[in-house]
Amino acid sequence: EMEAKYTRKMQALRDEMDLRRKTEIHELEERKNTQISELMGNHEGAFGAIKNYYNDITAKNLTLINLLKEQVEELKKKEAVLEKEKADVLRENKGLTEPLQEAQELVAELQKKLVHYYRDKEALMNSKAHLKITQKELKDLQWEHEVLEQRFSEVQEERDDLYQNFTRAINEVQQKTGFKNLLLERKLHGLLTLLEQKEVELSEVVAASNLDPSALSLPHPNLPLQDVLSSKNATIQDLQLQLARVCKAHNDMLQTFEAKLTAFGIPLDNLGFQPLSFPIQGQ
Repeated sequence: EMEAKYTRKMQALRDEMDLRRKTEIHELEERKNTQISELMGNHEGAFGAIKNYYNDITAKNLTLINLLKEQVEELKKKEAVLEKEKADVLRENKGLTEPLQEAQELVAELQKKLVHYYRDKEALMNSKAHLKITQKELKDLQWEHEVLEQRFSEVQEERDDLYQNFTRAINEVQQKTGFKNLLLERKLHGLLTLLEQKEVELSEVVAASNLDPSALSLPHPNLPLQDVLSSKNATIQDLQLQLARVCKAHNDMLQTFEAKLTAFGIPLDNLGFQPLSFPIQGQ
């Protein structure tokens, strides 16, 4: 009985659960159908909107395509015109190639000339600067030349004066020395003649008195002849000393004159004569 009781309860519970399951399934199907309907409606609305959107885009694109076709046609026409102009320009360029080449060669030559021009210009500026310096140096040299000419004139006058004085002094010295030498030679000649006479007379006296010649050969300071000879020898030495002094003075004057000429830059050949240098006694 209990098994039958619980079997009945189980059957009733199963029937209830089946009913509940069917009810829930039915509700689920209704909700699913509702959602499907809503989704289909939404999808249809969205599809319509998209369809309208793409229709608008298609229409706009068609319009744009037509416009672009028209533009392409115009561009083709312009391209044809440009091709024709291009052909004309190419023909013109072919005609201008030789003048262009000539112009390029002319430009290259002018550029070379321009480089040379700049070089020549720089050289001209340097030459002008050098010319200014040279002109200044020329003015300085001209001024120095004038000063040197004045100094040269003064030196020439001084040289002429020195030459005249030198010639005059030489003539005077020559005259004095010549006159003194002539007098001395005459005196010496007279003394030698007198000495020879005295020696002859002495020989005659010795021969007449039969004296020993060796005794007379001894010098004696008190003898008159020895005094005369000593005096004459002293006179000859004095005259030789005076002659040596005069010759030395003449040579010193010559050296001084030559030093002056050298100091003033005057060659010795300009004198026109060769000065005589008197030898000093013993040389």
